[in-house]
Amino acid sequence: MAPVLPIRAILVAHSAWPLVLHRRSGFARTCSARSFYNNVRREVSRADMTQMIFSDEPGKGWIPPSIAAPFICIFLVAFSLLPTDFLLEGLGFTDAKGSPKGTMGLFLILASFIAMGLAIFAWVRWVEKRSLASIGLRGEQPFRKFLVGLALGIAFMGGIVAAIALAGGYRVADLFPAFASPAALGWIALLLAGFILQASIEEIAFRGWLFSAIMRRWNAPAAYILTAAAFTFLHFSPGKPLLPLAMTFVFSIFACAWVQRSNSVWGVMGWHTGWNWFGGTGFDVPITGLDSGLPALVVKLVPVGPAWLTGAGEGPEGSVFTVAVLTVAGLGLLLFKRPREGNGNDPQRSGHQP
Repeated sequence: MAPVLPIRAILVAHSAWPLVLHRRSGFARTCSARSFYNNVRREVSRADMTQMIFSDEPGKGWIPPSIAAPFICIFLVAFSLLPTDFLLEGLGFTDAKGSPKGTMGLFLILASFIAMGLAIFAWVRWVEKRSLASIGLRGEQPFRKFLVGLALGIAFMGGIVAAIALAGGYRVADLFPAFASPAALGWIALLLAGFILQASIEEIAFRGWLFSAIMRRWNAPAAYILTAAAFTFLHFSPGKPLLPLAMTFVFSIFACAWVQRSNSVWGVMGWHTGWNWFGGTGFDVPITGLDSGLPALVVKLVPVGPAWLTGAGEGPEGSVFTVAVLTVAGLGLLLFKRPREGNGNDPQRSGHQP
């Protein structure tokens, strides 16, 4: 990827020369280093805003270069979440590794994503000066789209867990144990609210803001790869098995394909919520390596198969079944795209013709 940046810089500089040559009266002044830089900078803003998604509304502020956007995203996430991580550890709700201590610890970790959402919204509002519609919070019937996504996320997680069990990865230990405890049911409902917050903000940040920012300055393949790379990096920890990392990457590709196909983030916000919530509360197995500490809502499952099948400490997300299902789903969305609605937001449409 490294050679791409010098090549693009040369092409942009070349496209700025007509601006210089047509100003004969001020040729000496225009050819100065400062004025040439200003011409190149103006031409960059015109030439690179060619791949629109969600909305063709131009940003009135600064849209970061594609290669810089993932690093800015990582910084915003770290800047917003690290203070609350230290606070929760100091109050005894998490351990030194950031893992929750009990159900309250998990809920507070989920609630801390409010800070991340505020950081992303502040960047969009005051730096890029874009509307929320331009980062995917658009379209008719958003609540319905969210609920459809929620149901699909629950169905995906339930189907994968059932497949792992049928393949010999889980043993059934108990049915509906959570219904014996009203307190457990209350916590499960509260965690649904927490997962709505966490999953929705992650989707707005990565598949909404980051994906659209890269798309505006480069192209769709770069947006898919760089968004997935940043998302995977932020889910990396030393000693983490390869399968969960592969799952994280292919999930991001799947989610990017979803938002490009649907032209909004509402549906994938619901899918991510249903996936996390049902995985974390439905079966008494970990979700992304985190344990809710609650009895299972549906069935208590005990892992008895190999780690590649059950995901071991990572839960179903670390299973080869999950990687396979999300890969197929992502490829399906990429290969069988339906025509976009005629709303003037075609990502291939551009006001600038090279």
